Amino acid sequence: MRTLTGITPSGTLHIGNYFGAMRPAIEAQARGDCFYFIADYHSMTTVTDAAERRTNTRGIALDWLACGLDPKTSVFWRQSDVPEVCELTWMIGSLTPMGLLERAHSFKDKTAKGIAANFGLFAYPVLMAADILLYDTQRVPVGRDQKQHVEMTRDIAIKFNEAYGETFVVPESEIRDEVAVVPGLDGQKMSKSYGNTIEIFGDEKALRKKIMGIKMDSRTPAEPKPDADQNLAIQLLRLVAPADVARDHEQRLRAGGLGYGDLKKALFEHYWAYFAIARARRAELAADPGYVDSVLRDGAERARAVADGVLARARKACGLD
Repeated sequence: MRTLTGITPSGTLHIGNYFGAMRPAIEAQARGDCFYFIADYHSMTTVTDAAERRTNTRGIALDWLACGLDPKTSVFWRQSDVPEVCELTWMIGSLTPMGLLERAHSFKDKTAKGIAANFGLFAYPVLMAADILLYDTQRVPVGRDQKQHVEMTRDIAIKFNEAYGETFVVPESEIRDEVAVVPGLDGQKMSKSYGNTIEIFGDEKALRKKIMGIKMDSRTPAEPKPDADQNLAIQLLRLVAPADVARDHEQRLRAGGLGYGDLKKALFEHYWAYFAIARARRAELAADPGYVDSVLRDGAERARAVADGVLARARKACGLD
């Protein structure tokens, strides 16, 4: 079973990204054939600074490799290193109905937030479909809010197959109902756009200050807190601490006697320890840029070996070859 995951280089990754998407995607390596790509073409719809794109792309590669992506067992590449995806985008885009694109939630949401509408943003689902179809992908792991992306890819593949004969594997979505929704420092969903994130990698002093600055209510340490399970620090502690440790802190907070300062201190220590191995690995990778380049180059070669066959099949089917 082949699965594919695209990673947009949109900036510094945080623990919401990790527990919500990265960890489940990395754990999937043990269950099948995994393809991962850094979607730098996709970033062009919103990022117009070339240096920023290069920095973000390199950072994403370092982050995923540090957190456990294994390039020996999986295929990991930069999207723009397989330009065949652009040719396939045109081929399938020529059959994609305007009405399908007009119904895309992503386009509506982004323009509603003030992002300028452009061709790339509007045609985003076609490039995404090409990303998926070019590798004979069978499963695409997504959150429920992203299910439409895969449904549109299925519609496009079926339309092409009906017009030109069986050409593409029609993928299935793999809905992750269990994906963690990680709360941010203000209690909302953790998101860069809300400015409430805890980064996976960053300066120790600054991150400690962030966590120690989480706002709590005015109850004294001695007061029992029957709503301890709703406490923001407890919710975050459950992610990064052993289950018995998190449970102990929750019980102590509920009974009274545990101060908020001590709770936040424990949260920082467990968070810092949780990512210690990944931080050390990332530092090693950053010190050896040639290795990261070789990983992405090798991944692109392996990805192209699959893409070339699929593209040749599609060209022949529609009369371009």
